[in-house]
Amino acid sequence: MRKMLLAAAALAAATPALAQTQNNGLINVNLSQISVQLTDILSHNNVNVQVPANVQLPIGIAAQVCGVSAAVLAHDATSSCNGKVANQTTANAIARAIQRGQAQ
Repeated sequence: MRKMLLAAAALAAATPALAQTQNNGLINVNLSQISVQLTDILSHNNVNVQVPANVQLPIGIAAQVCGVSAAVLAHDATSSCNGKVANQTTANAIARAIQRGQAQ
């Protein structure tokens, strides 16, 4: 019984890691709902990037932008979400991803 519990615990702990590995830890984020807010924040900080409709973000940042927990995204088979939160921190992270060429 104890071995079964340990095996189940190990499998449960590995599941989020498997989801991240399949997508290289990046989540597709749809920015269409917050693109105007992002553009405003970035332009006020003299960051000149074209905000795309979609961008790939690390799971932790994607969770912040989408307003969900990273665990939810790790278990989501589609590995995508809709952006809902635009603030200084998320805007800067999105700008860096765009500059690295992770826009779609």
